[in-house]
Amino acid sequence: MAANIIAQLEQEESARLLAARAIPDFRPGDTLRVNVKIKEGERERVQAYEGVCIARAGTGVHESFTVRKISFGEGVERLFPLLSPSIESIEVKRRGVVRRAKLYYLRDRRGKSARIAERAGGPKAAAATEE
Repeated sequence: MAANIIAQLEQEESARLLAARAIPDFRPGDTLRVNVKIKEGERERVQAYEGVCIARAGTGVHESFTVRKISFGEGVERLFPLLSPSIESIEVKRRGVVRRAKLYYLRDRRGKSARIAERAGGPKAAAATEE
């Protein structure tokens, strides 16, 4: 009985938070730009973190996603809670074709073998048809 109440409260809270922000539909393999609020002393600024989504995990309030990028020749991964207040916005730059839910194999790949093919009908295709 208590578990049902907690699950119901979490579901209501996640619905409220999702209604308040525009989170695009994305999957592993998609290239994302996550604008993150960073507090440095007194001032707050927004920093863009762009990379490939390699995993999504959890449900509701506890949902998170992992973004991997190559920074100065070194692979960097960052785990973001989906409903975190430190995330200002999420943009889908490319939609990738993958056949796995977890793309951890990309950690061992370098160069061209780490590329992901673009899915037809992605954001670029939609922009081209509007012109």
